[in-house]
Order: sequence, then C-alpha cells, then structure tokens
Amino acid sequence: MNNKINLETKVSRLETQVDFLEKELSHLNEILVRAGFPEGIKTLKETVEELFLEEAVQKPSL
Repeated sequence: MNNKINLETKVSRLETQVDFLEKELSHLNEILVRAGFPEGIKTLKETVEELFLEEAVQKPSL
C-alpha cells in the first residue's frame, strides 16, 4: 500500500512538471514568433542548424 502511495505521489509530481514545461515551451514559442521566427521553435532550430553548417564549411579542418 505504501508503495502505491509513493508511486501516486511521484506521478502527481511528474504531471505537475509536465504541465509547467508545456506552458514554458508554449510561451517560448510565442516569444520566438513575435521576435520574427515564423514557426517559433521549429524556425529557430532550422536557423541554428544552418548557421552551424555554414560555420563548419567556413572552418578549415585541422
């Protein structure tokens, strides 16, 4: 019985954390859209990946 209560407590804590993270992710996405990234996080990721590729092309290998 005690183990069930512990598991229920952990599940409840995890659900709270998921709710918090979903809200933060949504808020971050909204901010990115307002900052000029049309699809928010998706566009930011694509932009950063392109920058990394450009940087890799410009740097000579050792």
